[in-house]
Amino acid sequence: MNKSMDVADNTGDEAEENFLEMGLLEHLNELRKRLTWAAGFLIVATLLSFAFAEPVLDFLLIPYANSAAEGAQLQTLRPTEGIETFFKVSLMMGAIVSMPFILWQFWLFISPGLTKKERRYVYVFIPSALLLFGTGVLFTWFILVPAAVSFLGNFLPDVFKTDWQGQEYIGFLMTMIFWVGVSFEMPVIIYFVARVGVVTAQTLREQWRMAIVGIAVLAAAITPSIDPVTMLLTMSPLVVLYGMSIILAYIGQRQFEKSMAV
Repeated sequence: MNKSMDVADNTGDEAEENFLEMGLLEHLNELRKRLTWAAGFLIVATLLSFAFAEPVLDFLLIPYANSAAEGAQLQTLRPTEGIETFFKVSLMMGAIVSMPFILWQFWLFISPGLTKKERRYVYVFIPSALLLFGTGVLFTWFILVPAAVSFLGNFLPDVFKTDWQGQEYIGFLMTMIFWVGVSFEMPVIIYFVARVGVVTAQTLREQWRMAIVGIAVLAAAITPSIDPVTMLLTMSPLVVLYGMSIILAYIGQRQFEKSMAV
């Protein structure tokens, strides 16, 4: 009797292990499928962006042309530098165009593990994240980039001639635009962190001094320029966004407490 029970237990354990193994393999297969779709869309969008890369390069040249001499052009110091910059701009455009689709594929991967109520947050999270990212990009292009390029391009003009390298200048703009755009997503991230009970609005209020220091460090890290004007321009909206984050954290905290009380 005991022997038959042991056999049954072993059979049950093997069945459970097989079930877990199949579940893991299914998850890995689903992840592979979503990554394949996202990568495929990114490649297609990048290839299509080749047709618009040159106009975008001319557009990115506007701040430099406004701060330098008339008819200014960027230098290439290596044989492949021009085409490398062309491909980088195309890849950036492809990534921006693909972002909604990539986020959607990410959502399709994680949604089976969420409750029906939690799945509704996608209609808030993705549009809000895209909107804030776009706001950060526009703020960078219209406010930060002209200020930084003008300051750096006209710094000691009697000593330094503004004649920049193409790859360095485009990399300068792309780094600033991307990371400032990402940092603008702070309110949405903090809201969802508070929504799951990881942080509270009271903690954010009490740690505001440390937050200011952190924002200053972040502004210094994401802005390639070391001038104080650009850094202060970057810090100002981030401080305002931190204040908004406290309000959203309070809302998320209340929702978390209500869900735990049920």
